[in-house]
Amino acid sequence: MSPADSNPNDLISMNLLNNGSAYSELVLKTTPPRAPRNLLVRPRLGLSDEQLRDRPVIVVQAPPGFGKTSLLAQWRHEYLAQGAAVAWISAEAYDDPQRFLHALVLSVRVGCGRPNFGRFLLEGIGSSMGTLEGITAWLAEVTQAALDLVLIMDEADQLSEAGKAALAYLLHNAPANLRLVVAGRGGLDAVVSDLCLYGQCVSVGVEMLRFRLDETLALVSNRLGVRVDADTCARLFEMTEGWPLGTQLALAAMEGRGDPRAAMEAIAAGAGDQKERLVGALMSRLDPADTDFLARISAVDMLHPDLCRALTGLEQAPEILSRLARDTPIFVVADDSQWCRLHALARETLRARLAAMPSEEQEDLHVRALYWLAEHGMTEEAARHAHAAGRHEAAYDLAEQCLYDAVVQGHLSTVRDWLELLPEAELDRRPRILLAAAWALAVSERHEDARRLVARLLAHPEVDEAQRFECALILSGAAYYADEPDECVEVFRPWMSAPPAKEPRLLQTHANRLSVLAILQGDAAQARRYQQMVPRGDFGKAYGYAARWGDYCMGLSYLWEGQVLLAEQVLRPAMAQADADLGRRHPLGAMFAALLAAATYERDKVDEAAALLANRLDILERSGTPDTVLIGYRTAARVAAAQGVEHRALDLLQALFAIGVARRLPRLCTASLSDQIRIHAGRFRSETCRELAKEVDGIVAAVSAGGNTAPGSLKHRALALFQAMSHANAALAAQDWKGALAALAEVVPLADQVRMGRQKIEIMALRAFCLDRNRQDGRPLMREAMSLAQTYGLVRTFVDAHPALVDWARRVAEEDAGGEEAEGAALSARAFRPQAAKPSAPRAVPSMVLTPKEREVLELLARKFSNKEIAQAMAVGEATVKWHLRNLFDKLSAGTRRHVVRRAQVLGLLEGGD
Repeated sequence: MSPADSNPNDLISMNLLNNGSAYSELVLKTTPPRAPRNLLVRPRLGLSDEQLRDRPVIVVQAPPGFGKTSLLAQWRHEYLAQGAAVAWISAEAYDDPQRFLHALVLSVRVGCGRPNFGRFLLEGIGSSMGTLEGITAWLAEVTQAALDLVLIMDEADQLSEAGKAALAYLLHNAPANLRLVVAGRGGLDAVVSDLCLYGQCVSVGVEMLRFRLDETLALVSNRLGVRVDADTCARLFEMTEGWPLGTQLALAAMEGRGDPRAAMEAIAAGAGDQKERLVGALMSRLDPADTDFLARISAVDMLHPDLCRALTGLEQAPEILSRLARDTPIFVVADDSQWCRLHALARETLRARLAAMPSEEQEDLHVRALYWLAEHGMTEEAARHAHAAGRHEAAYDLAEQCLYDAVVQGHLSTVRDWLELLPEAELDRRPRILLAAAWALAVSERHEDARRLVARLLAHPEVDEAQRFECALILSGAAYYADEPDECVEVFRPWMSAPPAKEPRLLQTHANRLSVLAILQGDAAQARRYQQMVPRGDFGKAYGYAARWGDYCMGLSYLWEGQVLLAEQVLRPAMAQADADLGRRHPLGAMFAALLAAATYERDKVDEAAALLANRLDILERSGTPDTVLIGYRTAARVAAAQGVEHRALDLLQALFAIGVARRLPRLCTASLSDQIRIHAGRFRSETCRELAKEVDGIVAAVSAGGNTAPGSLKHRALALFQAMSHANAALAAQDWKGALAALAEVVPLADQVRMGRQKIEIMALRAFCLDRNRQDGRPLMREAMSLAQTYGLVRTFVDAHPALVDWARRVAEEDAGGEEAEGAALSARAFRPQAAKPSAPRAVPSMVLTPKEREVLELLARKFSNKEIAQAMAVGEATVKWHLRNLFDKLSAGTRRHVVRRAQVLGLLEGGD
């Protein structure tokens, strides 16, 4: 048989020194890997996203375990869906330029169904044609083929230097109909730096590849279904820090246990060596010297090449750090900084190994860290290492220098941690630490301790007016956290008009306090005016935390008025910035999340509200303002009820009651009972509502008897509003419409005093409903309530008020709109019933690889039709079917009908089927 008559694919085998194993290797390298069963499609990294759309070159660089190949699989599927032909190459370390060219040719043949592509090019390889000449010829043939071609190359970092040079030539000379996606662990910056500079290439790094919370929630749902709640998913996300491989390993451990939540708790607590097994497998292949290096540098939180050199005494420490950060997935590396850190999972495991070292070596490491960190201005970190090394006096001196700055920057937990280490005598010796401690305790559940520290500060003989002003800020903040609004007003009254401080941070804090007082008095618009009057500027860390509290006041003011659309516009970017700078579980970030969850829930974004609150309620319980604790727990309860889990909703409200008891915040107790009554009233459980209403009366009476809540005071207003709503809902539960109208009439003036917009709309709707049930005309009032709810974006208000109210609202809407807008106007909740998954029919993916007729034949072939049945289905002759089949056999290099189907599935050209 002559070469002209032979199968073109056989030429590759002949040109590869007649080496069958070399040909097999090339086939494997040019066949795309199977997509994972639970492949997570990530829309923000989709090709339609603005940052990736229409880019001729995309480069993905990250250590192993960051999901590079999975992302390439997603992109390959998206390119195929767009109709492009996709070629795949998995590079290897021993690739020489000629093998590289062989792989290029075969990748097009395999991925594009072009069995004759590069035939003459391959015959020239090994003779007089050079490598770059061969690549030029390959590019020319791609251009002439008029393919919309995408070449995906994985593990490109393993190419030899000659292979990288050939890749660089390919990237810089690609024709208009060729797009390239290149992935590797690193070392590709030099290849594409100029392309990135001119906007022809986009680089995807570690930070973009990390899972976000919503992606973790989706992945866990795909693998474990409803067995895992949002809180557990959020804990998994925070434990793995979005590390894709760590997330997958943890999920594998959770899948093997009957109770995934218990498995998560075990991993988080390190019980049963779960965490050691999770991370140990990743480090088992490391050289012992590398493991020892990692254990020693784990003594510090943040890593720098020079710091690692100081810790280990190794001159080559920066090179070792760079290599390990590139080759292992246990580092968190910034794209544009020399600083990095060990992943939390790995750091804990390595610190356990560090703790097993001799105490003299551990002390020496802490001393080395102390001197380097102090020299480079990282005072708080140096203080911690000084304390760990037993040099307590030096530690206290360093702490005195930095703890007030920690408060200014929002690192309040750092100050509270130091309070556990500092003897009481040191606080009196160091007034600056005492001031920092008072701030840190005031904005927590320990406000009584803050008051005692302020008293010690004011007792100092040298206290000046500026210090008294700052003490007033602390005391008013403590009163706000203690839910004593009247005390908050009285403490701050002398300083309301003219603050003595001129420091921008204190001026912003002054505006924040005025805004809070305005909200408590029901004047949300004035609260925003205070924020608009304070000068804003870029004061960095010294100002940013106080400015974020200004955003909190703005968001709370809009939410107070029921303006959820405007609240979301303020809160969403503020929360994102707080999470990025301070961490997801920082108290201020958790408070932003509580307010934003309430706003998104009111807009019927129930799942998003649940995700925002996931694994944050405990932070609110300890360090949230009373308003955010109430809003957070109440929103979580309403989310649970909307998801059909009423017992969980009641459990959350009972937890809110317990928090109110523990923190001595009666408003939380009455709010909890009031919302429980609302839930039971929706089921007409009149006796339960009556008993709970008596509890509310008892709490309000006890607070009034205590002598610190005068009628008409701010605190009394809040309690009286919940009490009146409790009685109104209890009357609704008993279907006592006249009694409900009378109770709601008492609620109206109370709601007018606090000016809470959503609650006023709810009361208006309930009054209209009761009028209708009392055979009076409540429609005009209901129409007004519906109009206001639509204006403010309040979708869930009527749903939560009472189920019967929703049905009546729908009827009113149908009467007004003639049925055309009934569904939208009724603002009712929708119930989704999961449907059993049906096997999808085989579908050929549109692409340039197969013609429309060939795709049709492929689909019918996958359904196991005979040639005669295919001909009947397509209304063509059997000879035409055979001709299309022969083309499919050639393009897909298949030998049997079943082989054609399997090859099409492997190449992503066929979806569905069995």
